[in-house]
Amino acid sequence: MAFFSPIFSSRSRRSDRLAFRATHVASAIALLTATGLSAQSLTDITITDTAPSQVSGFGDVPLRQAPFSATTIDRQTLQDIGAQRVSDALRIDASVADSYNSPAYWDMLSVRGYTLDNRYNYRREGLPISAETMIPMDNKERIELFKGTSGIQAGTSAPGGLVNYVVKRPPSAQNTNVRDVSASFGPGQSSSIALDLGGRFGQDQALGYRFNAAYEDLNPYIQNTQGHRRLFALAMDWRLTPDSRLEWEIERSERQQMGVNAYSLLANATDPLNGAPSLPATVDGKRNITRQAWSVPGVFAGTTGSLRFKQNLDGGWLWTTQYGAQRLRTDDRLSYAFGCTTPSGDWVGDKYCSNGGFDLYDYRSDNERRSSDALQTELNGSVQLAGLRHHLGLSIMRSRLLDRPSAMQAYNWAGTGNIDGTSDSPEAQPTPGDLNTQRSEYTTEIALRDRIELSAQTALWLGLRHTRLNRASERTDGSRAVQDERSFNTPWLALTHQITPTYLVYGSYGEGIETDVAPNRSRYTNAGQALPALRSEQFEIGVKGQWARTRWQASWFDITRPVAGDEGACDEANTCTRKIDGQARHRGLELSAGLTQAQWQWDIATTWTDAKRQAAEIDPSVNGQRALNVPRMNLRAMAQYRFAGVPGLRSSLRLNHEGTRRVTEDAVIQLPAWTTLDLATHYVTRIQGTRTQWTLAIDNLADRHYWRESPKQYGHYYLYPGAPRTLRVAVKASF
Repeated sequence: MAFFSPIFSSRSRRSDRLAFRATHVASAIALLTATGLSAQSLTDITITDTAPSQVSGFGDVPLRQAPFSATTIDRQTLQDIGAQRVSDALRIDASVADSYNSPAYWDMLSVRGYTLDNRYNYRREGLPISAETMIPMDNKERIELFKGTSGIQAGTSAPGGLVNYVVKRPPSAQNTNVRDVSASFGPGQSSSIALDLGGRFGQDQALGYRFNAAYEDLNPYIQNTQGHRRLFALAMDWRLTPDSRLEWEIERSERQQMGVNAYSLLANATDPLNGAPSLPATVDGKRNITRQAWSVPGVFAGTTGSLRFKQNLDGGWLWTTQYGAQRLRTDDRLSYAFGCTTPSGDWVGDKYCSNGGFDLYDYRSDNERRSSDALQTELNGSVQLAGLRHHLGLSIMRSRLLDRPSAMQAYNWAGTGNIDGTSDSPEAQPTPGDLNTQRSEYTTEIALRDRIELSAQTALWLGLRHTRLNRASERTDGSRAVQDERSFNTPWLALTHQITPTYLVYGSYGEGIETDVAPNRSRYTNAGQALPALRSEQFEIGVKGQWARTRWQASWFDITRPVAGDEGACDEANTCTRKIDGQARHRGLELSAGLTQAQWQWDIATTWTDAKRQAAEIDPSVNGQRALNVPRMNLRAMAQYRFAGVPGLRSSLRLNHEGTRRVTEDAVIQLPAWTTLDLATHYVTRIQGTRTQWTLAIDNLADRHYWRESPKQYGHYYLYPGAPRTLRVAVKASF
């Protein structure tokens, strides 16, 4: 089969094509209101307990018994917070922070201080996908976050964690239907409507379906960022026999929206090139500072689907084979602010001028195509060996990632602008002039996992993944071809001890792998050459407990990750070398607790992170410096009260706090800590027999103005303002 040929020969990688056809689900239905009758959760065909975390690789084990940190955001929570993107969902976890996360672009997040790689750190139904797009939430049953290095779960990935999307499936119980219609207004002037239908049919109700459709008119609190999005999704299953099931699903989504540019530091008025910059006064975050009359929206379209077969075997073993495919098209467009030209004629690239002025560019990269395919077969079961019970898992996966942008992109100077909203940019400059790069990647991964019951209270966890990688890239004119072929192993081990039935202590060690190539530019002596594998390591110890109506968890982590740097002037041909230069070391403590008492529910979680450079040789002065854009401390807390006198009525107050962040390497500028409060009220009732949930939510209740984050990208310091006070009203009716 052509799809597998690169395992044996790299010469055939360009001609390799796997057909994947997707059809649109036709129908758009307009209706009205909210919450209610939730469908029963889908019960997988498993021999053990219900899987709580698909992405962990040990999904048959409840999280309270697992030797790692993970978070699951369920459907009810997604609904309560009105999550429209993964950053909305995961931001309630204290280990998660923004990392160059634009309001109108795909999500970019950090976990434990490390930025997740959108190409490798995301999964859907346990299979790899590209997150370089806008992924809708309307058809998602839950979002899973696995924290830490993930070498046993993924062949290549940045340390910090893995995100997994789990889609809504047909109801499992007989004679159970899902008939939900929801509508919302806000934040800003946005409005949406969504439909969720599910049920079973056929002989013995062997066939099940789940259909989701959604449309949103985007008009958020940020001015001049209008657009729209839509989604159609269909999931089905077929119970072939009592021991076998076939599942398939497909979704088609599209989002068009005007882009949003960040603010920036302001150059020193007397010495723009070398003087200390300044932090501009905080703003309300409503202004789109780069929107022009000639601006065009970015477009994010995608078709994603999967096919899965499950079979119970003799002896309690389970065989699963699944295939997933994703096809993305992106028109990446932005009226882009970058640097400024000073009155003296000097150009400042890392900040704006002291008066808030900036140079404005017309950036367009149309018709970017990304595709991914993954085929995995997995066998899980338990055996008795040498007097010990072994819970084994073996998986083999073959995946392919293709990045096919258009031949040229545009990045042209189009005038000037200012953070006050004024500009001098009379017309668009969309002429393409810069070459793009095409990339291909093929991987073969074999993973073995074993949970050994040393005693009734103690278990040893072992895992090993072998990855064979074949990557190639070249400019769209056929130049600068680069080939990278390598193999590596990523081990993981842990020990758990159940002190009591409700108290667990654990320790774990794991590794992760990233690969990097020196930029293919003439100034590098090793241009286009593969660097040694960036092997990250993590040590983690933790304790989990549950008592009566209280649950809590504490974990300490220590993650080291190699860092690549440039040695030399890098101002002319062959003047610098890209090499591994020391490490980033992130150590931290995560604490979380929850309490349910009478009508009250309390939840609190905090993360302290010490993120610093070490062992750097090119510039030893960076050793001991804090990482940029990583808060020292995050705190998330919620208090919810259910009104006994009014059944179905509950109100919650959420607190979000993020500590100081370093903006510049010399620590002259830091972002102040910030705190916001979110208030929400939910009311479940029946109107003429229809169960209905109403939601009224106010985010940033005190209308706090603050800088949300301060990423440094492409050599430039950016500033993203926090959202102002916003109102959201939602209703969901279940028929």
